[in-house]
Amino acid sequence: QVQLVESGGGLVQAGGSLRLSCAASGRTFSTYTMGWFRQPPGKEREFVAAIRWSGPITYYADSVKGRFTISRDNAKNTVYLQMNSLKPEDTAAYFCAAAFRLESGMGREASYDYWGQGTQVTVSS
Repeated sequence: QVQLVESGGGLVQAGGSLRLSCAASGRTFSTYTMGWFRQPPGKEREFVAAIRWSGPITYYADSVKGRFTISRDNAKNTVYLQMNSLKPEDTAAYFCAAAFRLESGMGREASYDYWGQGTQVTVSS
């Protein structure tokens, strides 16, 4: 069982930056591929970024490439999402997710076993 707790959301102006954190419980964090998803108001949840358990392989949605960076610190059981050059369309609830030894399908919600409760990011124009 893995418990995930997101933090770092808030209100920011367009062009600004935020860093989200997701702290995981348990001693096997390094064996989980970690992902970030988001759900804009009135829309379905969508993939944002993922980082594989077996090495610093990362994967991004086209909409955030070049602006967002996912990273992990296995010693702290934490995954981060650095978000730069934020746009109003980045406004959403952001969720982190974990999948045991996931190697492919990192952009699919169904690939993930555990989810956090989410943190709200609001970007004003």
